[in-house]
Amino acid sequence: MIERDIALIDELRNRPAEESCIEFKKDNTNPEVIGKLCSALSNKARIEGLDSAYLLWGIEDETHQISGTIFNPETKKVSNQLFQLWLAQRLKPSIPFSFRTVEHPDGKVVLLEIPATTSAPVEFNGTSYIRIGSATPKLSDYPEHFQKLIDNMRPYTWEQGVAKSFTTEEDVLQLIDYPSYFSLTGQRLPDNRTGIFEHLQADRLISKDISGRWNINNIGALLFATNLNKFESSLARKAVRFIAYDGDHRASTVIHRRDDIKGYAAGFEALVSYINGLLPRNEHIGAAFREVQPLFPELAIRELIANALIHQDLTIRGAGPQIELFRDRIEITNPGHPLVQVDRMIDLPPRSRNEMLASLMRRMGICEEQGSGLDKVIIHVELYQLPAPKFQADENSMQVILYGPRTFADMTSAERVRACYQHAVITYLSGSRMKNLSLCKRFGIKTKNAAQASQVIKTALNQEKIRVADPGHPRAGYIPWWA
Repeated sequence: MIERDIALIDELRNRPAEESCIEFKKDNTNPEVIGKLCSALSNKARIEGLDSAYLLWGIEDETHQISGTIFNPETKKVSNQLFQLWLAQRLKPSIPFSFRTVEHPDGKVVLLEIPATTSAPVEFNGTSYIRIGSATPKLSDYPEHFQKLIDNMRPYTWEQGVAKSFTTEEDVLQLIDYPSYFSLTGQRLPDNRTGIFEHLQADRLISKDISGRWNINNIGALLFATNLNKFESSLARKAVRFIAYDGDHRASTVIHRRDDIKGYAAGFEALVSYINGLLPRNEHIGAAFREVQPLFPELAIRELIANALIHQDLTIRGAGPQIELFRDRIEITNPGHPLVQVDRMIDLPPRSRNEMLASLMRRMGICEEQGSGLDKVIIHVELYQLPAPKFQADENSMQVILYGPRTFADMTSAERVRACYQHAVITYLSGSRMKNLSLCKRFGIKTKNAAQASQVIKTALNQEKIRVADPGHPRAGYIPWWA
């Protein structure tokens, strides 16, 4: 964006000479010097609480006057290798630096924008550097700077990153569904633009850029975008995707598909209503229902979608939450390995990578104020007498599978044991203990066939999913293995 780059160059020139995260040069293009400066400035920017540092060619260091430069980062080579590739290979961890050649009205300027490090001190050729005054020493020689860098990296989150920069007020109001923000957070919509921007900025949905423009932060776009496709593809790919099949596997014909374009909060109710409207209806004969109901509990769908949105790993590029509806089940998948052990998700407090996102969604009533809501999911599944949900994780994703109605006789041994364990957890959390009779009710087993429940309990005990609550009194019931 040429206009923003010109404005940025002028603002950087007007800053005090002692700014430690800005470096001016004329034509010094020594690759080793640039590499060390990238490391030093990235580390220094994080220490100073800045998003980026800058290295500029074509500007006099003392006067900040534009003199022009012959430096061309696009064609420069180091040992027959393109300079930018050479530099990227030597910076660890990788940082998305950006060289931009700007035809400023006063002359040619090359601008290098260096993002502040987020995960570890940036090294050049295996060594971390730091900027102190005009010097670029090794970071290891300054332990106090190293400690401050580590401290400042801890609170950094993806949510605070910039989704769109140098945005006019008019564009912010078009790109962000601000009426939904005020409605969902229970605040009165201000009658003037200043009030609207003060609230959006207070919740860090937007932040000030230069020249009176604004940044839309990642969390602002992700929650309240009117259209995620109007942002970079890396953000747009985090939109929720829904697919419905006419069979039991992915080779079946796709009968419905929806790629949500609205932000999570702005589009949540419409998404849940859309999915619930497509759910097959079935006559349940469980303990609580004797009427036609959706194949899956609507509350369970709502809670599991909210959990997928909140607990995903937003730093994984090119992936977002996905919901797949099959004839016999629904699968809800989100990017990122869970932070809580899979079989402890029902009882342990949730741990979220995305605290700002979780906090705002709690305020808006989209997710539980306390807990993960999974206990409610299990309770409703039991009321419908459905097979137990399956929670499974791999290195890069988390998935929850809700199954449609199936009789006890049709359940596999693994499904019965999983239901037994989850029932033990729910009864334990309610201050009670699982017993043979309560498990019979959960499965819809008649009392005369109680031996079937006893066999499931025996198998669960052997697999150490549950244990006897009081070994001295075997009739006292059963509790989860971890209790």
